[in-house]
Amino acid sequence: MSSPIHCGLREIRNRLNSVKNTQKITEAMKLVSAAKVRRAQEAVVNGRPFSETLVEVFYNINEQLQNEDIDMPLTNIRPVKKVALVVITGDRGLCGGFNNNITKMAEARIAELKNQGVGHTVISVGKKGRSYFIRRPHIPVDRFLEGMGFPTAKEAQTIADNVFSLFVSEEVDKVELLYTKFVSLVKFVPVIQTLLPLSPKGRICDMNGVSVDADGDEFFRLTSKEGKLALERDAVRTEKAELSPIMQFEQDPVQILDALLPLYLNSQILKALQESLASELAARMGAMSNATDNAMELMKNLSMSYNRERQAKITGELLEIIAGADALTS
Repeated sequence: MSSPIHCGLREIRNRLNSVKNTQKITEAMKLVSAAKVRRAQEAVVNGRPFSETLVEVFYNINEQLQNEDIDMPLTNIRPVKKVALVVITGDRGLCGGFNNNITKMAEARIAELKNQGVGHTVISVGKKGRSYFIRRPHIPVDRFLEGMGFPTAKEAQTIADNVFSLFVSEEVDKVELLYTKFVSLVKFVPVIQTLLPLSPKGRICDMNGVSVDADGDEFFRLTSKEGKLALERDAVRTEKAELSPIMQFEQDPVQILDALLPLYLNSQILKALQESLASELAARMGAMSNATDNAMELMKNLSMSYNRERQAKITGELLEIIAGADALTS
């Protein structure tokens, strides 16, 4: 139950106008986020089959090369002495606990690596991550990268070039992606995905070897019901074609791997950027929806207090007039 509001009529009226303006702003931000998240979700769902199938192709080619003496640097599993953490955050706030959740996970992972005696360095992606790590000089940061709005292959390639050089030069022995996995409009989970070395199981896995492949998604569309905007959800399950075990490659498998390794890194990082953006927009839409609802509730309480104060003032003035009239007639 809301607490009573005690102030004068002018103060209540000013507060009511202020809350109305705030409610208009949050409603507009909610609609903008809803329009953007649809596009971001389509990019996520449409890109997942390609990136996940690409991992399976690597796995199948790698299986054929198990008995051959070939050096594939991105598939080499060596003792882990240092880990690079690619932390993907948003560029803006007003999205609930979205940025806070991923930075908390990064802090927890860093503490875990310290306890294991493993070194670490951070590649921060996003303005919020930059401001967070700048205020914590005790965390080593290799470089800061800022997003350019909607994720592009060029932006992903910049990150891929950095992690590739770190891993191949053996400055780090493992590369992990920390981002927010988009599940639905109301569910987005921070995950840690092992980017390098390549998973030997042909799956996209987290740091514990657990698959983080998408089992299903929810598509939504904006509709109008009774003059108000509403959301309708449709369940979408990602379909992946199984690769034939008797598949043969015309080219030498080594040549195929050399050509596909940069594409693999780019696709995995691009997917993480897209998932993070979709999660950020969905979180902002939810936060602005809650803010709009709270503003409407506050407006209701302020209106009741305003009417109560006005009625009390009118009643007081009437009593004064009646008392004055009685005094004149007596």
